[in-house]
Amino acid sequence: MMYAPSLADIEALAQAAVERLPALFRQHLGAVVLKVEDFPDDAVMAEMELESPWDLLGLYWGRHVGMKGDVPSGALPDMIFLYRRPLLDLWAEGGESLEAIVTHVLVHEVGHHFGLSDEEMEAIERSAGA
Repeated sequence: MMYAPSLADIEALAQAAVERLPALFRQHLGAVVLKVEDFPDDAVMAEMELESPWDLLGLYWGRHVGMKGDVPSGALPDMIFLYRRPLLDLWAEGGESLEAIVTHVLVHEVGHHFGLSDEEMEAIERSAGA
C-alpha cells in the first residue's frame, strides 16, 4: 500500500532545498521558522481572503529583511509555511516532482523574506537545483 507523503516528508524536502540555497541566503534564514501544515488556518484564510484552503501552497509571515531595523518588541519570529495538502494536490496533477514543487514554493517564500522580485526568485531557484 502507498501512503501520501507526511508533514515530516514535506519538511525534509524543504530542509534539503534550504541546504541547496546560496550560503548568503542560508545564513539569513537561521531565525526563520519553517512550518509544514496540512492547510492554512482560519486566520490566514480570512487575512488572504481565500475562497478555499486549497488555494495557498505556501506563505511567508513576517517582515522582510529590509524592514528588520524597527521590529516591535514581542514580535513573533518570521515564518515560512508550506501547506502539505495543496502541495500534494498539485503534485498529483503530474508534470513535476514533489521535490521540485516544494523547492519552488520554498524559494518563492524565501524571496518574500528578502523582499526580492519574481526574476530574482527565479535565479535563486535555478541555483537551488529545481
